[in-house]
Formats: sequence, structure tokens, C-alpha cells
Amino acid sequence: MEKKELLYEGKAKRVFATDKPDVLLVSYKDDATAFNGLKKGTISGKGAINNRVTNFMMSLLEKEGVPTHFIEELSDRETLVKKVSIVPLEVIIRNISAGSFAKRYGVEEGIVFAQPTIEFSYKNDDLGDPLINSYHALALGLATAEEIETIKSLAFKVNTFLKGFFKKLNIDLVDFKLEFGRLSDGTIVLADEISPDTCRFWDCDTHEKLDKDRFRRDLGGVEDAYQEIMKRILGE
Repeated sequence: MEKKELLYEGKAKRVFATDKPDVLLVSYKDDATAFNGLKKGTISGKGAINNRVTNFMMSLLEKEGVPTHFIEELSDRETLVKKVSIVPLEVIIRNISAGSFAKRYGVEEGIVFAQPTIEFSYKNDDLGDPLINSYHALALGLATAEEIETIKSLAFKVNTFLKGFFKKLNIDLVDFKLEFGRLSDGTIVLADEISPDTCRFWDCDTHEKLDKDRFRRDLGGVEDAYQEIMKRILGE
């Protein structure tokens, strides 16, 4: 597969065209950002960890019946994916209170919910990715009612599987962000990544944070936390 021109560069990844119009090449970077890009830095080795962890999780989810954009891992940092049109909704599933949820509603972190919550934010950096509900999404033409129901159903299915998977690794899946895209035929598939960048991981016993919160909150040990996640997931 031939890597062609750069189509897009985001905060964490570069996306390239290939010699197949429906296949893209994603290259993961070590750049780290937080608070909608206000805080910038580098996490050494992050790109390789996020690429490999994402591909491993996507492969498992495919076996669970969740359609994804993943095709093939080419190297530590590069992966082939199906070309999708991203639905401009960030989908956040929460199992335990933390982060913006705790701040927004004035509750402490660590409250285990009786059932998971779901929220959407409008994927728009200029507006700061504001919270949005399904009626707003319909009004803005971001997705159809059927697509929103499909996304919600898939997101909860992903959560059920991931929660159980990480529990076996002595990790609590606190919350995480998903993105979905449309294939050329309109099929909704899971896209983007599943990694310490997009998930909150806490050690079940110590509640140590093993994710990007260590970067956001200047807790130190960021690289070690990412390495620990890869070690537990991939055994290395």
C-alpha cells in the first residue's frame, strides 16, 4: 500500500491518502494536548502505544460484533483504516464520576454509577466541543435519528465489553470518548482510537491514574502510566 499526500493533521494523528481511494493511512504522534489545545506537550512513545493498543482493542471489538474502521497495523505508529466521514459528535460514556462531570455537577470523583451515562459533545474546536443533546444534533443535521440510535447502541455495547476486559487487568474503566464514522455506503462504524488518550483508567486497588489525566493535571509519571497500560493489555 503506497502512502500518498497528507490529508489531515490533528492533535494526535496524521492521516494520509493511499493508492486505494477507500483506504487511509493513520500515523500516530507523540504530541499531547489538553483543554482544547491550550496545554501542549510531548509524551515520549505515546504514538506507538496508542496505535498498538487501539488496534488490539478494535480487533477484539470486531469479534464482539462492533464494526470498526480498522484494517491492518503496518508498524508501531502506522495503521491502515477504512475511509470514513466522521460524524461530528464526540460520544462520552461514563461509569464513574470524574473530570468534567464531577466539576460540572459539583460531585466528588469516584462515585460508581448504578448504570453508565452517555453524553454527546459537538465536535468543533472553535466552539470548545460544547455539550449537545440528540435533539440539537438533529436540528444541526449532524446525524439522523436512526444514526444516533445506532451510535448509542454501539457505544453501550463497547462499554460493556471494555469494562469487563479491563476489570480482568485490574483496571477500572472510569469513562471514555468514542467517535464514529460513515462508510461510503452509510454504514456507521467505530473510528478514531481507544487508548490512554481517550479513556480514563484507574488501577482497581490503588486508584492510581493510568491515562492522560497525569499530563492534564501535572501528576508526573505520564510515560510510565502509558507503558503500564500497554504492558497490562499486550503483556509487554
